[in-house]
Amino acid sequence: MPVLPTFSAAAVSRLALVNLVANGAIVVTGGIVRLTGSGLGCPTFPRCTEDSLVTTPEMGGHGVIEFGNRLLTFVLTAVAVALLVAVWRSARRDLRPLAVLTFLGIPVQAAIGGVTVLTGLNPWTVAVHFLVSTALIALSTVLWLRSREPGVGQPLVRRPVALLVGGIAAVTAAVLVLGTLVTGSGPHSGDVDANDVPTGDRIGFDLRTVSQVHADLVFLLVGLTVALLVALYATDAPGRVKRAARDVLVVQLLQGVVGFVQYFTGLPVVLVLLHMLGAVLVTVSTARLVWSVRGPASEQPLDTPAVPAVATR
Repeated sequence: MPVLPTFSAAAVSRLALVNLVANGAIVVTGGIVRLTGSGLGCPTFPRCTEDSLVTTPEMGGHGVIEFGNRLLTFVLTAVAVALLVAVWRSARRDLRPLAVLTFLGIPVQAAIGGVTVLTGLNPWTVAVHFLVSTALIALSTVLWLRSREPGVGQPLVRRPVALLVGGIAAVTAAVLVLGTLVTGSGPHSGDVDANDVPTGDRIGFDLRTVSQVHADLVFLLVGLTVALLVALYATDAPGRVKRAARDVLVVQLLQGVVGFVQYFTGLPVVLVLLHMLGAVLVTVSTARLVWSVRGPASEQPLDTPAVPAVATR
């Protein structure tokens, strides 16, 4: 029986990065499916039609777009399997739980996607589909970043700062959830009729009200991130934490600008898709911030002086 090869830390890290990019890409392509009204381009699941596994010429462009997005799931699966094998055949046993979770997320997503199609793009299942993707992106980000270091070390910031980082992560999750409710209450249902008019059920919230709540949470999130930056510079925190917090703030501000412009211009498709890409970047940058507060395994614990070497005779 052939023996599987062992994988270096560099190979694991490269596969982890590919896995992260693939998880982000499938969110963006899923947005294209929704915004082009191709959500029911393949009207059933797991087949594309009752009689065909693949799209047919009669289904037109919508069928091609939806089936193309389904094919990306197989690419993502292949990458996740390769990463799982690489982690298992490497010295990084600490990465195994994350690799398993990112792999198991794929069949879960496929099942949710199937339910979404079979329920005629129910907006609640569409929202869950997106939120599970963001969770997988966060896990994939942490997996990639950890793969670049020898292991997880001690906290690099004091407890109040770490708690503030946790609060930012929690509010970010709330912002993403509210964002799905805004989308589910808006005009882009994911399917269109013969006249390209959106069809399908929508979440029954007033769009103006839920958008205002979403915006209020964004203001809170930006305020917390500014407070974090002030605290980091006041306590002379490590550069990796400062850079992560700075990048989070930049992404938040850019995402906020896109969100306001799309709302006041009637939710044009291009800006909505750009906002979805922004949601991916917000997730990645926030996961990086959470990762940054703990150093590599070789780092000294915070407030713990290094033990001087004892001279030997």
